[in-house]
Amino acid sequence: MAIPLFTTISYNTTATHRHRYLHHPIFSYNKQLLCCASSSPPVSSNFVGSSEAGVCLSIGTHLIPHPDKVEKGGEDAFFVSSHGGGVIAVADGVSGWAEKDVNPALFSRELMTNASIFVQDQEVDYNPRNLIRKAHAATTSIGSATAVVAMLERNGTLKIANVGDCGLRVIRKGQIVYSTSPQEHYFDCPYQLSSEAIGQTFLDATVTTVELMEEDTIVVGSDGLFDNVFDREIVSVLNSCNNVSDAAKALANLAHNHSKDTSFDSPYSQEARTQGFDVPWWKKIMGMKLTGGKLDDVTVIVGQVKSSLSS
Repeated sequence: MAIPLFTTISYNTTATHRHRYLHHPIFSYNKQLLCCASSSPPVSSNFVGSSEAGVCLSIGTHLIPHPDKVEKGGEDAFFVSSHGGGVIAVADGVSGWAEKDVNPALFSRELMTNASIFVQDQEVDYNPRNLIRKAHAATTSIGSATAVVAMLERNGTLKIANVGDCGLRVIRKGQIVYSTSPQEHYFDCPYQLSSEAIGQTFLDATVTTVELMEEDTIVVGSDGLFDNVFDREIVSVLNSCNNVSDAAKALANLAHNHSKDTSFDSPYSQEARTQGFDVPWWKKIMGMKLTGGKLDDVTVIVGQVKSSLSS
């Protein structure tokens, strides 16, 4: 369970689990795809960016809910847009708010809705940190969320702003050439945009630019992906898939399967051990260690850089 900044939780020797999720595509007239929570089954979609000269993104998505939240939905939301060379944004609601009788999905949904509204705003100026600022300022729901926004310019410059532990990878010719780094106050308490003054703002975002080439691939997701799938597995899956939709689905399914595997030594369990969370000493002397994936909602967006004229 991700921890909001208003509270302190004592850990025991077993790893805790964050719960997040998104769904239900809603199409708007400016070629945007906005997704938020519902009770629908896993969703896949394909989206192609701008037809103007330069490069754009061909995008596939796949969403799988936390097993315990299929009926009521979860706490992730995202949108993609054809504006510029293509825009991808993911927000992951902090589930700890449920302990305060607050629906954690409301904040992330509204945040992404506002981002989709402001993506072409003149004040945003096609700047991901500005988009986070405008969307956050307009969000009135109680709660908090991590978020990542990526904007591709038609000249191939990818601009990224990240708050928390949503992530992004850039893959070129079978190698990961760029990775975001998660921002955390401490284990399982990520940086988060919040309705509370104690939370982070756009000023806390890690801002990066990466120069992309045609056929580069970007993978964007909530921590449900990156806590359960290693980078080497991401590359392997991409190499085995013929298109972005198949890749997004395969990565989401792999993360979902790993999350349910108590014997899998996941990125999450490895990080937990480095932070001092492990099995009791008497299990250690028998050669045992903390393992297992992290049950979570899984959001995966895969984008491939294409010439907009050829796409």
